[in-house]
Amino acid sequence: MNGSRSALKALSVGVLALLVAACGSTTGSGSSATTVTGATNAPASITIGTAYSGSGAFAISSLAELNGLNFWISNENAKGGVYVGAYKKRIPIKLISYNDQSDPATAGVLYNQLITQDKVNILVSDFGSVLTAPAVSIAQAHQQLLFDQSGTGIPFFTANNPYIVLCNLPESSIWPGPLSQFLVAKHIDKVAIVYGTNDFDVSQAETLKQSLTAAGVNIVYYQGVPTTTTSYGTILTTIAAAKPSAVLELGYQPNDVAFLQALQSSGIHFPMAFTVFPGQLLALFQKDVGTAGLAYTYTYATNYFHNYTNVNEGMTSSAFLSAISKAYPGSDNTLGLLGYNTGLVIQATLKNATDLSQIALRNALTKISGTLNTVDGNFKINAQGAQIGELLPLGQLVPNSNNTAVKLNVVYPTSQANASAVYPMPGS
Repeated sequence: MNGSRSALKALSVGVLALLVAACGSTTGSGSSATTVTGATNAPASITIGTAYSGSGAFAISSLAELNGLNFWISNENAKGGVYVGAYKKRIPIKLISYNDQSDPATAGVLYNQLITQDKVNILVSDFGSVLTAPAVSIAQAHQQLLFDQSGTGIPFFTANNPYIVLCNLPESSIWPGPLSQFLVAKHIDKVAIVYGTNDFDVSQAETLKQSLTAAGVNIVYYQGVPTTTTSYGTILTTIAAAKPSAVLELGYQPNDVAFLQALQSSGIHFPMAFTVFPGQLLALFQKDVGTAGLAYTYTYATNYFHNYTNVNEGMTSSAFLSAISKAYPGSDNTLGLLGYNTGLVIQATLKNATDLSQIALRNALTKISGTLNTVDGNFKINAQGAQIGELLPLGQLVPNSNNTAVKLNVVYPTSQANASAVYPMPGS
């Protein structure tokens, strides 16, 4: 979820240069935190700072994540605050949030403000990799740990940066593993791939190209398009001429909606069509694309569709979905779950950290890695802070008996499947 690799690199270099010039060797709010000597030194509140998109291309996803985070904050504050192990007491949570309007440059300014002016204890990134990208270099420059909600781009996670942790979704090159395995298992020999030129989609496309080519699958179309693309008519015509057995469109929610709408209106039929976001925002896609446009297409089956009951932080899946639908109607989706789960990761971190310094928080995350189980499954990170404890099964959207809505069936891997895939798609 992301900006282009070159853009990220340029932005990172530019931001780092600016910060060094302006701030010297600034260490940020967290590294100046007082070492705990007793409960009497406890702060009046734990401040969490984040940017969100109140408007623009990422608003729908971002606001749902923010609602999930707010839901967690409300629940903890109702108990007197979040439990902080270093002080052996609950401390109220204060959220500072700023609207970046889906603009990475604005987001960068706001992340810097949260660290240098607001001096937040906990820094949380906005939705996706496009809006997380500026936070990565800024947080690293200030030695402030970034709680990355859903920025899964590969370049974010490096050996020399301990100041990032991916709270929820796996790093994006892991996403298409089950999809690739399914294509090979189905003996699908010709595949077309169109992808957004951002880290989130590029990493998936490259992973698919490499794994499918190694398995002998012919990639008959492989093309990147700007992340702002909302017109796919010409692209579909070109793809159709190559006669692929499967078409994979890798984009964000606006891209996927536009692609599926264009596919339906074109009259072109492929044996298989895959998009990324219907599994995250199914109600929105049901409204914008409709049953006919979604029927028998494939998507990632996120943890939203799995009922986790064996949790050791927070609510079970069913309890969470019931509660958030009442507190924040319309946020009972994958993005709402991710925001809530970010809160649970912060909660577990504060419970286990020896103090509020940023390195102590990072060490606590290493401690809980592999043992934390929540509504998002098992939290497990590698040495670079990337999430590796979750996989995204392949799902297929199947119409109900009267064709008024679709439901998501998990179809691969077989160990997690609750239905068999319908391939080829009817009408192809």
